[in-house]
Amino acid sequence: MLRSLVGSEMCIRDRLEVAEIALDQFGLGSERKLAVLDRNHDLYLTPVHRQHLIKIANMVDSFLWHTKTGMLAASMDGQLCTWYYPNVVYVDTDLITQTRCLKDGTSLGKNPQLVQFADTHITVRRSDGALVCSSVSPFPSLLYEYTQAAQWDAATKLCRFVKDHKIWACLAAMAINGQMLDTAEIAFAAINEVDKLQYILHIKEIPTAEGVAAELALFRRRPEEAEQILLTAGLHYRAIKLNIKLFNWERALDLALRHNVHIDTVLGYRQRHLKSFNKEETSQIFQQHQDVHIDWEAIKAKITEEKEAEKNL
Repeated sequence: MLRSLVGSEMCIRDRLEVAEIALDQFGLGSERKLAVLDRNHDLYLTPVHRQHLIKIANMVDSFLWHTKTGMLAASMDGQLCTWYYPNVVYVDTDLITQTRCLKDGTSLGKNPQLVQFADTHITVRRSDGALVCSSVSPFPSLLYEYTQAAQWDAATKLCRFVKDHKIWACLAAMAINGQMLDTAEIAFAAINEVDKLQYILHIKEIPTAEGVAAELALFRRRPEEAEQILLTAGLHYRAIKLNIKLFNWERALDLALRHNVHIDTVLGYRQRHLKSFNKEETSQIFQQHQDVHIDWEAIKAKITEEKEAEKNL
């Protein structure tokens, strides 16, 4: 853990002019994150074991991790901001604003410094030395407690009792992170995220654990990881179709040629795509295979066969 932390810090210092850096105190070592404040007062997050910097705020004066959960607080641009579930940036960036709480911080004065973030209170030192306390909702801490103990039903009941959009959004992100699709379905329905709800319902129909894991990686905007999961599991058709859906046509054809499967499927979908936009083929690799016969009945039969084979894995 210490070696990873030192290595991460050295890599970050190569990319940013670091003013302050802090490690969160929650979760397993593989899941812990660094918060980094640079000299431009931009605040970044990155996992300890792999550098993936994401900026979450600017004009930040001070920040502090919660002592027992993964919550993060910062004073920024005259506001006091609390991220209930900062890990959401690696789950679904659309939920970032829905999982944070903003309070007016003008009473804190210029350049306030956060000195303690424990339980449901944030203690801030003003520039004149006075200490000011600000309260935080107790429900995110309870949500961490339930999800950490895998008590997903209790977490759902808590959200139903509280009826707070931010708490529901936190539960949705936590459920995706924990691959708890039933809980994610309920949470996304509660916050009216219809498109994400439909995608969760689609994932639940996938018969293999590897297929589910790949779709969740794609949900997190990690297509390379999703493809690798599918290829490792031998689900070549799903890996090819993944790239077709992302319009990575040449990668899809490369996989089809490498594994000698579904070449006509890729070419058929490519032709349909070009025809819908009244475009001519310009890719050399596709032009080399224009003589391949496209039989949609045969393609559909192969796809059906692949899906049936998955159910028996």
